[in-house]
Amino acid sequence: MRYKEEMEVYDDINVTPMLDVAYVLLIVFILMTTASIQGIKVNLPKASNTPSLSKPQTKAITIMADGTIFLDTYPVTMEQLESTLLQYKAVNPALPIVIKGDSGAQYQYVVSVLDLLGRLDITQIGLVTQKLVK
Repeated sequence: MRYKEEMEVYDDINVTPMLDVAYVLLIVFILMTTASIQGIKVNLPKASNTPSLSKPQTKAITIMADGTIFLDTYPVTMEQLESTLLQYKAVNPALPIVIKGDSGAQYQYVVSVLDLLGRLDITQIGLVTQKLVK
């Protein structure tokens, strides 16, 4: 008799574990449906083998702190830079250029490159900076 007296009687159901399972199932369902929807399959037309469409034409000019100038990854002098850019501009008149100047570089190096680009009538110029972290 003593055993029955010590037993507690619960008259409500704890639904917390059931809600946990429901939330996990909901998350799994959301992840699976968004992962399976990747778009509609379409037979895309073939483009011509135009070089301007097959690879990006943007050229990067990097100016190091000591004044060394690189075109993409190759070191060049100002004369070599001018002749190479003239060749690129002959192929692509709207040649986009990105300038990456080292923060320790003298401002005159950047101005010299900008002056060269102005003489070559290259107008699509971008300056690369780092995002300011607060």
